[in-house]
Amino acid sequence: MSKALQHVAPDARVLVTADPKIIAEADRVLVPGVGAMRDCMGEIVRLGFDRIILDAVASGRPMLGVCVGMQVLLQRSEENNGVDCLKVFPGDVKFFGYDLTENGERLKVPHMGWNEVKQTVDHPMWDGIADNDRFYFVHSYYAAGDHPEVVAGTCRYGVDFAAAIARDNIFAAQFHPEKSQHAGLQLLKNFTRWNGRP
Repeated sequence: MSKALQHVAPDARVLVTADPKIIAEADRVLVPGVGAMRDCMGEIVRLGFDRIILDAVASGRPMLGVCVGMQVLLQRSEENNGVDCLKVFPGDVKFFGYDLTENGERLKVPHMGWNEVKQTVDHPMWDGIADNDRFYFVHSYYAAGDHPEVVAGTCRYGVDFAAAIARDNIFAAQFHPEKSQHAGLQLLKNFTRWNGRP
């Protein structure tokens, strides 16, 4: 992710850090996420990043959540028999299930590969990106999208789900922009230019 950001903003200083002071002074904050939710949330709490993330949310600085970094901003995840998240956004994270089908065809879980994202709001993070452009996904759990007031983009994979959520200075995506070629790089470029206002 840092290399992709450096590519789209070669004059920017991109830091990967766990230092709370550096994060507190950053112009913008990216919350990545990998692995299982219990481990991810456990490390966030252990390192005190729950407070740091919530402080960044309150600061008004632009924030981007990616993949599990989006899911941790929701209320709760079904993963690992249920894990409480940071409760920044309404909505829960649900499992696709093992019997996911579309038009009578069984779909593989995890959802892995390219899929169209329908933009549901006009947002600066979508600048230069065509509606229904394709992004790269790798996930078994999804944001249900039952809070349309925060959904910025949707996707369909057996069920309709929130591919992106947004409110105020926060934009978060289930897909991986760093793996999504031109559209993903454009989204990251937009993030480096976004002032944090919808």
